[in-house]
Amino acid sequence: MSQITDTASRFFAACEAGKGWEACKAYCQPTATFACQADPLVDVKTLQQYADWMQGMIKIMPDGRYELRSFATDAERKNVTAYAVFCATHTGQGGPPPTGKSTRTDYVYSMDFEGDKIRHMTKIWNAGWALKELGWA
Repeated sequence: MSQITDTASRFFAACEAGKGWEACKAYCQPTATFACQADPLVDVKTLQQYADWMQGMIKIMPDGRYELRSFATDAERKNVTAYAVFCATHTGQGGPPPTGKSTRTDYVYSMDFEGDKIRHMTKIWNAGWALKELGWA
């Protein structure tokens, strides 16, 4: 396994478990950026903000988990992509009142590297679908 593949794998597992930036920062450049063309994440511009956002999502959906479908490294472009399905039920406090509704939502992380650390991540996600399933839209 290449160094960037291992780093991306460790970051992905920590981020998706909702461990927040403290657990994710070892795998990222300190100024790592973030992009996503989805309304819930329009103001999230750094990977630190995103890791902490995911931590909040796991608090309001404590059964949140992912089903990893694909994990690929493009060594030439210093990029790792992960395709997964996020599965969760809104039962926790801290956001909108719990709906008891569930989602199964596809997403892709595209992680760009500088050296052996993530410098930028793009999330590809149909947020509208997930929000409808959860009863938030």
